[in-house]
Amino acid sequence: MSEESQACPKCHSPYGYQDQNLWVCPECAHEWSLETAVVAEEKVVEKFLDSNGVKLQSGDTVRTVKDLKVGGDTLKSGTKVKSIRLLDDPVDGHDISCKIDGYGSVYLKCSVVRKDS
Repeated sequence: MSEESQACPKCHSPYGYQDQNLWVCPECAHEWSLETAVVAEEKVVEKFLDSNGVKLQSGDTVRTVKDLKVGGDTLKSGTKVKSIRLLDDPVDGHDISCKIDGYGSVYLKCSVVRKDS
């Protein structure tokens, strides 16, 4: 982007213009400073990514990517897990809640699963 225009961080309009110390969007009337826009862009981080970096959503089906100890048993790599629920407040670092046949309710980490296609 040139110094003469900036994309609006709210509506992404390319027609933002500078008015004294602020930038203004003519389409949505949003006002921002360049420092605020840079900080906002840095904060946008995907929270729930699988082991391959694919975004997960509640209700997805995933597969485990390695053997996991669950109680006294071992959950084998490649085990299919249906209808996961993503947790906004992780439980001991685990951000997925699910039910697995033969194991019951289990918490998993996003880093040990991959989205099933």
